[in-house]
Amino acid sequence: QPGRVIALDLSHMGLQERLSPHLENLSLLASLDLCSNSFYGMILIEIGHLCCLKELMFELNQFEGNIPPILTQCQNLEVMSLATNRLIGGIPREFGAFPKLQQLSLSSNDLRGQIPSSLGNISTLQVIRLVNATLTGSIPSALFNRSLTWVNLMDNYLSGSLPFDLCYRWSNIQMLALNKNQFSGLPPETLTQCKELIILGLSYNRFQGSIPRDIGSLQKLQKLYISTNNLTNMIPRTISNMSSLHTLGIAANHIEGEIPSEIGNLVNLQLMGLADNLLTGGVPQEIFNISIYQNFSSSLQILIAPNCQIRRRVPEEMQHPIIDRRLERLQRLYLDNDHVEGPIPDEISNLIGLGEKVPRQNRISGSILNCIQNFSSLHIAIPSSTQEFESLASLNLLRNSFQGSMPQSIGHLKGLEFLDLSYNELSNTILESLEGLAYLQILNLSINKLSGEIPNCGPFGNFLVLSFIGNEALSGNAIFQVPRCKENGMKSSRDKRLHILYIVVPILSAILLVLVICLLRKSESTSKKASISMENLPIIDHPISYRELSLATNNFRESNLLKAGSFTSVYKGRIDISVKVLNLHIEGALRCFDAECDTFLVKVTSTCTNANLRALALQYVPCGSLEKWLYSNNYNLDLHQRVKIMVDAATAIEYLHHDQSEPIVHCDLKPSNILLNEGLVVQVCDFGIAKILVENKLETQTQTLDTIGYIAPEYGPEGKVSYKGNLYGFNILLLEVITGKKPTGEMFNADLSLRQWVGATIPERVLDIMDSKILCTKYEDPTLSKFNSIVFLILKLWLECSKDLLEEIMDMKIVVVKLNKIELSLP
Repeated sequence: QPGRVIALDLSHMGLQERLSPHLENLSLLASLDLCSNSFYGMILIEIGHLCCLKELMFELNQFEGNIPPILTQCQNLEVMSLATNRLIGGIPREFGAFPKLQQLSLSSNDLRGQIPSSLGNISTLQVIRLVNATLTGSIPSALFNRSLTWVNLMDNYLSGSLPFDLCYRWSNIQMLALNKNQFSGLPPETLTQCKELIILGLSYNRFQGSIPRDIGSLQKLQKLYISTNNLTNMIPRTISNMSSLHTLGIAANHIEGEIPSEIGNLVNLQLMGLADNLLTGGVPQEIFNISIYQNFSSSLQILIAPNCQIRRRVPEEMQHPIIDRRLERLQRLYLDNDHVEGPIPDEISNLIGLGEKVPRQNRISGSILNCIQNFSSLHIAIPSSTQEFESLASLNLLRNSFQGSMPQSIGHLKGLEFLDLSYNELSNTILESLEGLAYLQILNLSINKLSGEIPNCGPFGNFLVLSFIGNEALSGNAIFQVPRCKENGMKSSRDKRLHILYIVVPILSAILLVLVICLLRKSESTSKKASISMENLPIIDHPISYRELSLATNNFRESNLLKAGSFTSVYKGRIDISVKVLNLHIEGALRCFDAECDTFLVKVTSTCTNANLRALALQYVPCGSLEKWLYSNNYNLDLHQRVKIMVDAATAIEYLHHDQSEPIVHCDLKPSNILLNEGLVVQVCDFGIAKILVENKLETQTQTLDTIGYIAPEYGPEGKVSYKGNLYGFNILLLEVITGKKPTGEMFNADLSLRQWVGATIPERVLDIMDSKILCTKYEDPTLSKFNSIVFLILKLWLECSKDLLEEIMDMKIVVVKLNKIELSLP
């Protein structure tokens, strides 16, 4: 019977539905868990009729609209989580009427407004999570009641100062996370009276003054985050009394003096960040001399101390013969932009857990360690076949004085993602073994004395000219703006004969094919005037037979099918070609065949024409489509690559519009029709419904409109096409590349389009719409700020191209110029 159900758990089931109002019939329901699904629509007021409800778990769904105040009628409610939805409208004041509520989580919604003071009336409230909820104002005084133990208000716009008697009023507080807000004033000295504190987060605020002198009295504190404030004076020596501390973040302040030697007493410390302060002196000897069972060296995993004034050589203690025992768990070492001098000791390679080592911008000299492959911290999944090469994820040695060749051992770092050896004096050739570093995303070898050929395979297809600039003796692919490699002038007579055949046979085949096409067109001209000029026919290497196509595609087997469209099917052949076969039973397919032959954008290498088949052999583009790179988990594009792709796509459209005798409109411009070759160079494809605007007409009619979501409004039901309207599809493509969201995605509907969503967030919240894959790239905060301005420029260009009137839309030539300027301004 419905009235006997007391718990309903539908979490993690992939459901995509609206809530049913019949839920109110479950009158004895005590627990309702719908977490991690795709439920959408409003939260029903009928839920307020479930008087026995104790747990309401709706997090990680797509609920929208206001939070209904009627939920307070659930007088037995103890736990309520509505986090990670699309709720708006603020926190209802009525929530203060919950008599038994213990946990409240409304994080990751766009609630806006202030925290209502009425929440302080909930005497039973222990946990409150309001992370990333766009909240403003200060923490209401009434909220400081003794029942709270867990307060997480991170990533909002809260301001004001902390009360002096905070720990008296929150005497049981265990977690206080106020990171990424706008709090100011002095951290109250009485913070040290919060004896139950386990986590204290005050980073990314505007706090001033000193770190409380008695901070060491917080014996239970495990994580202390006070980075990126305006704190001054010295690190209190009492900090050594915090025996439970394993994370210490004091970076980006104005802390002065030396690192206190007492820090060596922190036996559980795993991460220490001291970057961007005014610290002086050296690394305390006591850190290394104390017994491994009594100091933090046996557990320390990350040491961050760049941009300080630490001087002297690399500490001798790091050269100790038993260093593998004394710092065996060190995973990351950051000493960049200090004043460290001398060579890196070979013994540092005994730090087998080291995952990132950044001694950049120092005065380190000598050669790079030959045993560098001994570093063995895994930050990514490594295939079992290379398990013996556990490796660094990031190696940054820029702005030092390294000489000689790159050691072969660097090629053994199979997990390497970031390698920067720029501004040194390295010579000889680039290691070919770097081609085997499958995870390498960023490479910088600029400003050295390297020579020889730049490798072509592996990750080198993704690198830009900036990776190699300042090495005058390098040669290789023209995309790196270096001289081409010198070819061996001694060739056998057989090679010469083959070379002549490779030239003569395609030319003769092309002439023969042109004659055949001319005869075919002449026979069809009685019914319809040809719309494509012969002067723009592609260069064909050689005609190909049906038998060859059948063999190449395994008899057009479905397993070789790359893509199926309205008029065509695209197959992958066994000889690095793509084979597109037209569906002749569909009206208009023959015209599509002619249009495809007319483009130079994806090279047509051959054709096959007979009574039953029309096929084009296209140059195979191995890196796949832009759609795959945007939406597949195993692929990622940084901002540089995305801007470059948009420049290439815009240049291709400009070519179609202005560099042909008759303008061509690509009526289906979308990520799946943009292919990327080895250098991520754009190859626009699929011209099946492209239109040629003949006789200087600005528009034409079509019955084959492009994909929904990319259709310009002016196309309308009559199917009008214009090259100005073609810009609409490009603008949507631009938004998709920056946001990583499809215009046909689930979050968009008749009431909210991708254009409207983006338009509502600029200019104030540019980073909020940026594809999270871009933000995952390892960039420093100043660079991230620069990216924010770059993305704003791109969106500003989008606004200029999104005019309602055709005559106001910007010409593609101007778009190309503006995009090129944006690309040049990238950091």
